[in-house]
Amino acid sequence: MSPRKSNKAFSGKITTPPPSWLSENESNLNSADSSLIKLADIHRPSSQPRRYFDPQALQELVASIELHGILQPLLVRPLSQGGYELVAGERRYRAATEAQLSEVPVVVKELDDESAWAISLIENLQREDLNPLEETEGILQLLAIKFKSDLEEVPRILYRLQKGWKNSDDEGLSEPTIESSDGESASSHNVMGNNKFSQSNLNNEELAIVEEVFKSLGLMNWSSFVKNRLPLLNLPEDLKLALRSGHIAYTKAKAIASLKDESARTALLTEAIEQQLSLSQIKERTKELGSALPDQPQEIPDRLKAVYQQVKKNRIWSDKKKRKQLETLLNKLEALISQTKT
Repeated sequence: MSPRKSNKAFSGKITTPPPSWLSENESNLNSADSSLIKLADIHRPSSQPRRYFDPQALQELVASIELHGILQPLLVRPLSQGGYELVAGERRYRAATEAQLSEVPVVVKELDDESAWAISLIENLQREDLNPLEETEGILQLLAIKFKSDLEEVPRILYRLQKGWKNSDDEGLSEPTIESSDGESASSHNVMGNNKFSQSNLNNEELAIVEEVFKSLGLMNWSSFVKNRLPLLNLPEDLKLALRSGHIAYTKAKAIASLKDESARTALLTEAIEQQLSLSQIKERTKELGSALPDQPQEIPDRLKAVYQQVKKNRIWSDKKKRKQLETLLNKLEALISQTKT
């Protein structure tokens, strides 16, 4: 019998094997022989899943490395112009730099961009080192590599897939099924299983890529990811910072973000952190603060209607540059609507 997928928000711990697109040689890092190379020959990548490093934890690692050395080698890949790019082990790299080591143990592997990013993401997720925002950004980056598209295009694709599935569900179509590896049919919201789906709304190739990534990482279904995680990208910067630093849970950050008044939102964020408010307490406070604020201007619905008519009349999507700007704005609006519903 196929295991039941959880609809709960992703907790950050991977329990499944490495993704199928990684070869056994690429994913089995422990069996590889390590060697010593100069720390100066290792270059950090332009981006990586993890962005926030707890200063205290980093200093503890520095002290450990000064006493015991680096016990687990870093993973690097050779660069065509010489030297190596760091794939996994940035905390150890940073700590080694602070400890002023001249050489570090590494495992050198030939990896393409997709495999390198997948390994970096999986390593962090397995260690539960990433916060929800970093998890979200890392998964989107992996999808961008798989789609061979710009990063900002990925949320648009996911929202479109979700809209297509939702339209199919609203029409009373049966829940999609997919054949599991053991031949059994498993029901899931994140898969496409029969011809009842509207082909005008769902792209088989895009959906297959999304399914493969989430299945390989062992995550919640992608529809839940769209609903719960994509709205985090549109959080105010102060909430993003609190989320990255681990001062607040992402569910609480989303609740606080529902307050549109910046001063009220900042005050509630401070209160939530200092007094360790529960989610229910935060929701109650947002209701209290929201009711105390002036009502929304009545002209907003009229402005929305007027803007829609102008966009439709001028067909600005026919201009490639303006189309991208329009898609970005639509993504933000869709995320705002999704966040309001939750």
